[in-house]
Amino acid sequence: MPAFAYHALDADGRTRKGVLQADTARAARASLRERGLNALKISPLSESGAPAGAGVDAGQGLSSAQLALLTRQLSALIGSGLPIDEALGALADGSDGRLRSRLVSLRARVMEGATLAAAMAESPGTFPVLYRATIAAGEASGRLDTVLARLADYTESREALRSKVVLALAYPILLTCVALAVVAGLMVWVVPQVIGVFAQAQQALPWPTRVLVGASELIQQFGLWLLVPPALLVGAGIAVLRVPALRAGWHRLLLRLPVIGRLVRAADTARFARTLALLVSSAVPLLEALNIASQVVVNSHLRQALGKVAVRVREGQGLARALEESGQFPPVALRLIASGEKSGRLDTMLFDAANHQERELDTALGVATTVLGPGVILLVGALVLFIVLAILLPIFSLNTLVR
Repeated sequence: MPAFAYHALDADGRTRKGVLQADTARAARASLRERGLNALKISPLSESGAPAGAGVDAGQGLSSAQLALLTRQLSALIGSGLPIDEALGALADGSDGRLRSRLVSLRARVMEGATLAAAMAESPGTFPVLYRATIAAGEASGRLDTVLARLADYTESREALRSKVVLALAYPILLTCVALAVVAGLMVWVVPQVIGVFAQAQQALPWPTRVLVGASELIQQFGLWLLVPPALLVGAGIAVLRVPALRAGWHRLLLRLPVIGRLVRAADTARFARTLALLVSSAVPLLEALNIASQVVVNSHLRQALGKVAVRVREGQGLARALEESGQFPPVALRLIASGEKSGRLDTMLFDAANHQERELDTALGVATTVLGPGVILLVGALVLFIVLAILLPIFSLNTLVR
């Protein structure tokens, strides 16, 4: 049954908006009149859940937290024995805004005879290919509730992984910003007042003091204009990274850096292993699972290397051997995957390998936090020491002259 978005006035003259299902726009207006609402505007929703003519998935998709909650609720409702259309209807009744529109549209497509995965495929911006492929496998195997529960776990673990990386990098970044602000304050307000005393003495200043005076005058004269070159450099870097070949080169360089390379590799391989484990455990064919899992890898050099794994497996090579030749997985994870292939428990061993990679990521994050934090403190300490010495050296010279 088609769905319509409406704007209407109630008996008190207040504007109401929402989504309802009706055979035609006229039937939708009649339904609103029965509710005591005077329809101002009725727009048919496209199959993506957006107003017709707005394009597929107009506006933003769902956040990871919203998608995880929706999946968890849908799994519970279907697991309790509710048909898919009734479960979607129950979720739509408890939602509002864009999410309600999506759910009403999905329910309408399911009631027309489409599978849940096919209905979600019409909203690719809301439900990614990994999500749709997993649900399609769950519908085919008759384990949709179990697959949805695993999807919710997977979505929550990805969000937790992202939060872990952000929190680990937040402290060094915040420390750097505060340090730059303190140094800038010293250069703009403190240094000029102190240097003014030395100017009256009319003596030659040491070179650190001359450097400090020049830097202070530069900051006072140009101020925020000094931020333009770094901003242009960042903009140029973003433009360069849009070129695939240059982006691959940059990502290759990142992997070779001592601390950052380990962090990037651990995060991407953990993401790849967790995604592959979810797909294989949901009965998605291995080749399709490999192609989908390689798409979640952020580093393009790693993505290219892992994308070749599917080619090797298609040619008859074992998964563990193909991953070993990619050179991106640690030996422990490879042994776990090889054991799973031999014992027929590949999905279980893939989850163990994913857990191992996430522990490796925790270690890499700990190292990064340990190195970056003190490194920033040492750098700031060196800058402050230089400023103090540049101020004290002329004072020592003045004391010598007085004696």
